[in-house]
Amino acid sequence: MNQLWWFALPILLLPIWWHRRKREQHKAELLATSRFLPRAEPRQTREWRWKDILLLLVRCLLLATVIAWLADPVTPWRGDTVIVATGTDPEWADAQAAQAGLAKADRLSMPAEQAIAWLRAHQREWRPEARLLVLGDVPMPALLPEFGRRVELRTLARQPEKVERRVHIASERPGQWRRVFALEGIAIDTAPGATTSLIVWDRKEAPPASLRAPLWLVTDIAAFPELGKAQQVDGLRYADSARGRVWHSEAWPPATADAARALLDDWQRLHIGPPSHTAPSRVFEASGTARAPEPSGALRDMLMALLTALFVLERSLTHARRR
Repeated sequence: MNQLWWFALPILLLPIWWHRRKREQHKAELLATSRFLPRAEPRQTREWRWKDILLLLVRCLLLATVIAWLADPVTPWRGDTVIVATGTDPEWADAQAAQAGLAKADRLSMPAEQAIAWLRAHQREWRPEARLLVLGDVPMPALLPEFGRRVELRTLARQPEKVERRVHIASERPGQWRRVFALEGIAIDTAPGATTSLIVWDRKEAPPASLRAPLWLVTDIAAFPELGKAQQVDGLRYADSARGRVWHSEAWPPATADAARALLDDWQRLHIGPPSHTAPSRVFEASGTARAPEPSGALRDMLMALLTALFVLERSLTHARRR
C-alpha cells in the first residue's frame, strides 16, 4: 500500500500553479500632471525574481520528500544472507551455513526473538535471487509468518541459563515459606535489597512506603488497598502499584509440594512471562498472499532529516521574500 503514495506526485503542480498566480501591485504615486492623462485602472503584473524560482524549487522538493517518506522507497541491495541469532554456537552456525551453500554469504546477528519480525519487515531489501537462512534458538511465533520470498529456518535449542532469583520473606511463619522456595536458583535474603525480585509479605500491617520490589506476594489485602478492585486470573488477584506488582491468593501458604510448584508457575507466568519454545526447523516458501510488510525505514530517517532541512529553508526564503 505504501507504493500507492507515488500516485500523489501530480500534487507537485500545485506550487507551480500557485507561484504563477502570484502578482505584485506596483506602488501608485500621484503626478502633478496626472489630470491630463487618460484614466486607467491599476494593473497587477507578474514579476519573477531569483528568490521566487528558488522558493518554488524548494517547495516542490519539500512535497516530493513528503511523498517519498510516505511511500518508504526501498532499493533491493542485499544478496545471500545468513541471519544468526545472538548466542548461537558459532561452530554449529558455520556447519549449517556451509551445508546450505552459504558459507561465504553475508551474516547478520540479532536477538532471536526479533529475527522473524525484523526479516519480515525488511524483506524488500533483498534482491529477488538472494537466498535467506535463519539460524539459532528462534522462538516459535504466535502466528505462522508469511514471506514474499523463500526463507529457510534452522533452529537449535539452547540450554536455559541459570538465573538466581532472590526472595525476602516478611512473615511470622518463615519456615513454611522457606519450604516453598527451597528450589535451585532461588536464594532467601534476610533483608530486602536492590537484587531482591520478590517480597513475601505475610503480615497484617502495611509495609514501609519506601520498600520497593518488582513483585510482591501478600496474604492480607487489607494492607494493600490497590488489590480491592484488582483483576483476577485463575483465582489470583494482582495489581501494579508504586511498590511494584502486587498479587494475592487465598491459598497461602501452600501445604503440599504440588501447591508450591503451582505457586512458582504462577510467579513465572505473571511476572517473568511464559517460557518460550523453540520453533521447529522448516522452509517458508514464497507466498503470493503475504501482506505487504510494514515500512522498513531503510531511508525514512534520511528522508525525515531532508524534510526538516527543506522546511527550515522554505520558511527562511518565504520570510526573505516578504522583506
